[in-house]
Order: sequence, then C-alpha cells, then structure tokens
Amino acid sequence: MYPNDGFRELERQECLRLLAEVPVGRIVHTRQALPAVLPVNFCLDGDGAVLLRTAAASELVRAIDGAVVAFEADQVDAGTHSGWSVVVTGAASVVRDPAEHDRLTRTGPRSWVPSPEEVFVRIEPDLVTGRALVGGRTLYGLPLAD
Repeated sequence: MYPNDGFRELERQECLRLLAEVPVGRIVHTRQALPAVLPVNFCLDGDGAVLLRTAAASELVRAIDGAVVAFEADQVDAGTHSGWSVVVTGAASVVRDPAEHDRLTRTGPRSWVPSPEEVFVRIEPDLVTGRALVGGRTLYGLPLAD
C-alpha cells in the first residue's frame, strides 16, 4: 500500500496484538458534519472488537451508535524514531443484550470517569490496518524489515 519509506505494513493479527498492549486510543467520528477525535480508554474483545465504556447519556454514544467509525491507537519512541499505529474501522453499536452487558461488566474496560448509568460500545473490526515506523534499531519487539 505504501512505498518503502521507512514504514512496514502490519498484518491483522499483529495489529490486534499491539492494540491489546496499550490502554488508550482515539475514536474518530463525525460531529456536526465534521471529523471529531476523542481519546478513550478501551480493551479488545475476544473477536478483536474494540470495546469502550462510557456514560449512557454521553454525546459520544449519540454520535457513534449505528455509525461507521475509525479507532486509532499507537505507540511511538521519539528517541529511536520507531513505533507503530493501528486503525480499526467498522460499525459502532451500543451493547443492548443484557447477558452480554453483564459479561462485559466483569471483563470489559473500566471507565476512567464512572457514571451512574454506563453502556458498552462495540466497534466491529471490519478493516484493521497498521504501520510500523522502522527508523530506529528497536521496535517494541517487532522484527525490522530489511
């Protein structure tokens, strides 16, 4: 997809493995017909779906429930000029099934700003892409491209 410009494309499984190692990412959605980016804590579900937990009445829930969104997370080492970025694109939806909600209450992400009434939002991983910057000699355990 990209020319050999110091970046290496990451396979889907490698992208999901890296996502599981960081606690914060950014959700990209539309707000008043303009792009909006919001940092959020998250976790991955067993199928690679991105899970968020937020206040049921939040503006974020109203903006993304039923919409296609992008979710990005990364890790960069400025000292070695290396790092990675992963983007998950897919439909976001509020988890409405009571059994699934109960399961996620035990295993899902914890809200950093608890609210009396919280919901889980699932982002289906329809498209998972990633790139590693290989400018340095180390890359978070990833093999460097020749």
